[in-house]
Amino acid sequence: MKWSLRIGRLAGIDVFVHLTFPLLLAWIGLSYYLERRVLADAFGAIAFVILLFGIVVLHELGHALTARRFGIPTRDITLLPIGGVARLEKMPEEPGQEFLVAVAGPAVNVALAAVCAALLFGLGLPLIDESPDLITGNPLRSLLWVNIALAVFNMIPAFPMDGGRVLRALLAMRLDYVRATRIAATIGQSLAVAFGFIGLMGNPLLVFIALFVWMGAAGESQVVQVRHALGGVPVRAAMIVDFRRLAPDETLRDAAGHVLAGFQQDFPVVDRSRLVGLLTRDDLVRGMAAEGPNARVDAVMRTEFETISASDMLEPAYLRLQASGLRSMPVLTAGTVVGLLTLENLAEFLMLQTAAGRRQAVRRG
Repeated sequence: MKWSLRIGRLAGIDVFVHLTFPLLLAWIGLSYYLERRVLADAFGAIAFVILLFGIVVLHELGHALTARRFGIPTRDITLLPIGGVARLEKMPEEPGQEFLVAVAGPAVNVALAAVCAALLFGLGLPLIDESPDLITGNPLRSLLWVNIALAVFNMIPAFPMDGGRVLRALLAMRLDYVRATRIAATIGQSLAVAFGFIGLMGNPLLVFIALFVWMGAAGESQVVQVRHALGGVPVRAAMIVDFRRLAPDETLRDAAGHVLAGFQQDFPVVDRSRLVGLLTRDDLVRGMAAEGPNARVDAVMRTEFETISASDMLEPAYLRLQASGLRSMPVLTAGTVVGLLTLENLAEFLMLQTAAGRRQAVRRG
């Protein structure tokens, strides 16, 4: 994730912290210092927040290790001011597996809460503190209620919380995956409307949560619909076959002329039928500014980029193209460039597929 620093590795998974996280620590520390002008209050508050985010890491690790049992690796775990994110390579579409992966995070919090409750009971201390401040209260009691709160919050049946995935998994045991996702997303967005309405009565935090839930539900539904539309379709069905190639010794002026004359923005660079580079529109603009229009294409083209086979499937190709950060990917057959797969053309393909699906649904109805 951008603007993140690696702080360690846990169970073979890199852990990152977003650069805004230190700002959160500084703000909390300053807030507690200004109350009594005591440095110990500030350091205590910062230490508690760091401990809290350690619990968040364990929560995300619960998801990651459960997913690993089903052969799904985790790219990394990133700590953000609003919580943590474990980036799994994918979510399992087998409902039982998704249920276990989703529930694993809150299960970690329940287990930690049980440990804290047992320790408090063993020490003869009550589970409820008269002091409402989690930071200045008894640490064990604070950790108990923090874990309970995290488990309850994450089990709200709305994307992107774990509860939304649990709900989708339960629905998918009886319905197809796309319909289960659509129903779970609708329920989540209904909850978001309720949160937002209540928040407008005087709780801005609920308004923020409502926006977070609404966008998460919409995003999850869109992702699943895209994957469903692309599933089982080969790359050759959506690639551009009418495209221009550039030679390494052509100039940037030549490339700019092709951009202005047509719709193409990225160009495979071919030397004697062999793909040697990719010139993107951004490379062209930077090259024109730095080297001038007479510079050769091979002086500014990139030599490291993703390629795909025409016989590969569109769904993984789409994920690879998104991860690459580029808009285009050359399509090869037996080492020869036979097409271009672009985000723009994929969007057109999805639009047409969706329209065709709606027509078929109307006919069946």
